[in-house]
Amino acid sequence: MSAVARLIKTKANLCCAYCAKTSFNVLAEASLRFASLGSGSSGNATLVAWQDTAILIDCGFSAKEALARMARLGFDSAKLKAIFVTHEHGDHSKGVAPLARKLNIPVYMSAGTEAAMDFGRLPVLHRIQADERVDIDGLEVLPVTVAHDAREPLQYVMTYQSLRLGVLTDLGSLTPAVYKAYDALHGLLLEANHDLRMLAYGPYPPSLQERVRAPWGHLNNQQCAQLLRETDLSQLQHLVIGHISRKNNHLDCVKEAVAAEVAELPSVRYACQDEGVPWLELRTAP
Repeated sequence: MSAVARLIKTKANLCCAYCAKTSFNVLAEASLRFASLGSGSSGNATLVAWQDTAILIDCGFSAKEALARMARLGFDSAKLKAIFVTHEHGDHSKGVAPLARKLNIPVYMSAGTEAAMDFGRLPVLHRIQADERVDIDGLEVLPVTVAHDAREPLQYVMTYQSLRLGVLTDLGSLTPAVYKAYDALHGLLLEANHDLRMLAYGPYPPSLQERVRAPWGHLNNQQCAQLLRETDLSQLQHLVIGHISRKNNHLDCVKEAVAAEVAELPSVRYACQDEGVPWLELRTAP
């Protein structure tokens, strides 16, 4: 081999090594962000952002209020690519259609959710079902079936590269499907809706109390702790506990119920109705 050929081969090998190293660094620096615009019986919405784009899970606020809350987080709504709807209840769906029309973005929901509520004209509607993965610009969205008193409710687990984020509210039972989907996450927004004693002695009539604590209702504080106790939290970077009832729960009750389960976690936040939770970032290990 001539000296020139050897020089060309050496440069090629160095170039390949550099490209491999660069590719590794890009993967190592991957991040997935999420923020709550507000969480509770008066409105729910969660932003999930990666690279230079984002999706919104639910919009239980008016379009005007949702946009104001996005602006408060420093988020440019022009980057929003889609809205994913969990179910038809107003605290999750109120602003879905107006916001989708205003931003001219598609909406993803189950056929049951579509049938249960008149959303009017939508720019684009995608009907989805449990376990049918959806790709949005490199973000994989997995719909998960849950037990809730709605027509065909879904919750969602998002994966970007190796990062996994789960949003899990509005369910009354911890089913095998939930345990399977929400194991070994890097980020989680989880419901702790009510304290059983406060619900029993609170302002709700017996019929509404039964609906809330039923297997198709909402997770209580002990169920929230149970899921945390029985899933792998070794990779969890951020936990947000939300959908906390103002009338049937108290932050002190929630903290007491989950104290043992969250003691070793690096970040635990509690989402409220008015403020939500600011941006939290998930990162791959270097």
